Amino acid sequence: MNVLYINHYAGSIRHGMEFRPYYLAAKWKAMGHNVTIVAADQSHLRQASIEICDNFFACENVAGIDYIWLKTTRYSGNGVNRALNMFSFVRRLFQWRKWLKFSPDVVIASSTYPLDIFPAKRIAKKFSSRLVFELHDLWPLSPIELGGMSPGNPFIKLLQYAENYVCKNVDAVVSMLPCVIDHLVEHGLERDKFFYIPNGVVVDDWLNCEEKVPEEIRHRLLEIRKSGKRVIAYAGAHGVANALKSFAEASVLLRDSSIHFVTFGGGPELESLIRMSKGFPNFSTFGPISKKCIPDALSLSDFLFIGLQRQPLFRFGVSPNKLMDYMMAAKPIVCAISSGNDIVSDAKCGITCEPESPAAIASAIRVLLNCSESELVEMGRSGKQYVCSHHDYNHLAVEFLKVISFQGDLK
Repeated sequence: MNVLYINHYAGSIRHGMEFRPYYLAAKWKAMGHNVTIVAADQSHLRQASIEICDNFFACENVAGIDYIWLKTTRYSGNGVNRALNMFSFVRRLFQWRKWLKFSPDVVIASSTYPLDIFPAKRIAKKFSSRLVFELHDLWPLSPIELGGMSPGNPFIKLLQYAENYVCKNVDAVVSMLPCVIDHLVEHGLERDKFFYIPNGVVVDDWLNCEEKVPEEIRHRLLEIRKSGKRVIAYAGAHGVANALKSFAEASVLLRDSSIHFVTFGGGPELESLIRMSKGFPNFSTFGPISKKCIPDALSLSDFLFIGLQRQPLFRFGVSPNKLMDYMMAAKPIVCAISSGNDIVSDAKCGITCEPESPAAIASAIRVLLNCSESELVEMGRSGKQYVCSHHDYNHLAVEFLKVISFQGDLK
């Protein structure tokens, strides 16, 4: 089967986030299918840049996966330039006759925003392909509820038209949000065309990971633990949405207890967090580390923290990648997220508490500190077992393949 996977922000193990298209494509490739990922050359998520010199597209093979990079306008932030970048990517997709050199059996439209559905539909119609939409976030609700844009804004109206078009014209919707089906049905989707396939982990990467954190970080963490304190860690982007201010303030409430708070990662709020926590006796920031070091960093911790600021959109559910990593580390988790789903409670692998509340976070940590060692080990074991059963990309790739091939009727 030939799969055309369109995702504006798709990355790879060479380029950085986002990784889901690469991991799924790699699994499908191993099953004997041909997969080509089409992405924009410009993305705020990637670590490595894409160079397109002579034409408006470039082809590259990354670890056996074929990529087509489309040249788009540069942007930064979430303003007008990002919208122009989206439009330039969609325009390039409409020029598919110049860069598409095979006949796809399946076309997956997977960009965060739904505008890629229009060229995807055109391609699918030309080749009589199956058309699947992969839903990451709800647009236009995201820019309305998170960005404060008016429903009457012309850009929002276009996005709403695109969402309605998706619901009425695709063969299936694969969603990373578990609680969104009623919303999509209201916009025209048939219920039996909805499939929930969450984010995942590559279990083999965890089993075979040998890269260690820098020695100075290891020394400091071991020093903390030798002093009799346990370590609760956050690993990931340092943004406003990650509730790290509340995490740091919780350390003040627990300054006389046997717990030390640490963070790994970079981002726009790192410097602010460092300034705010200066003088906090049991709070440390270690800055960015390699993704390959994450398993080792988490293994040096006793508990793990994940938080998200409360947002109305979370009523549709969340599927954070870092939560999957935490569960693979087999450590008890403090989850300060309020959403339509609660993976930590489902997996019995930690404590879920109110977001943006230092007192609630501190209280959840106290509960873990009062647990017996056997109870903590069981939490970690339960989380790892859950993620291996429900979020392993080997399993997710098979489930996704059933959707795009209509329950196994492969070409």
